[in-house]
Amino acid sequence: MNAATTALFVVAAAFAIGDWISRARDDRRLEAVCKPATLVALLAAAATLDPDVGSVRAWFVVALALSLLGDVLLMLPSDRFVAGLAAFLLAHLAYVGGFVDGGLSAPRALLTAAVVAAVVGPVGIRIVRGAARTQRDAAIPVAVYITVISAMIVSAGGSGRVVALAGAALFAFSDSLIGWNRFVAATRHASVTIMVTYHLGQALLVLFLL
Repeated sequence: MNAATTALFVVAAAFAIGDWISRARDDRRLEAVCKPATLVALLAAAATLDPDVGSVRAWFVVALALSLLGDVLLMLPSDRFVAGLAAFLLAHLAYVGGFVDGGLSAPRALLTAAVVAAVVGPVGIRIVRGAARTQRDAAIPVAVYITVISAMIVSAGGSGRVVALAGAALFAFSDSLIGWNRFVAATRHASVTIMVTYHLGQALLVLFLL
C-alpha cells in the first residue's frame, strides 16, 4: 500500500468514526458531512491502488461511486428508500463484475452459496414477508436486492480471498439489519451497528484490490 492510499484510509477512518458518533447522537449535520466523506475517501483510496487486473479496480470504483449515491439518497429528508436501494443494488452488481473479472473458483463459490442459502435465506424470507406486510410495493425490490447481495457474497467467496468474503459479509449484514429494522422489528443500537459494519465492509472490499 502506498503512502497516498494509507493517508486516504486514515481520512476515511476519521470520517467513519465521525459518522458513527453522528448516529449515536442523532446529529444530522455531522452525518451530512461524515457519511458521504467516508465513501469519497474510500473511493479515492481505491483509485490510488494498483491491482494486478486494472479492470477490477474500475468495477470497484463504480461500486463505491454508486454506494456514495445510495448514501446521499438515504440521507435526504423525504423517503428515498427505493431509489437508495436501486443505487446499492447496482453497486453490488458492480462488485460482482469486479470479482468475476478477477477470476473465481467454482468450488469455493459453490461452498459459499451453500452457506449463504443456509444463513441469509431464512433472514431474507422474513424481511421480504415483512416488506409485503408493511410496504407492499417494496417487497419485490427487496427480494431482488437480497438475491443480488447474495450473489455478491458468493462471488466474493469464489475469489478465494478472506478479506473479500469478510467485506461482503459485513456489507450484507449491514443491509440485512436495515431491512430487518424497517420491515420486521427494531433492534437496539441498530443505527450505529449498521454504519460500523457497512464502513468496515466497504474498507475490506477496497483492501481486496491490494
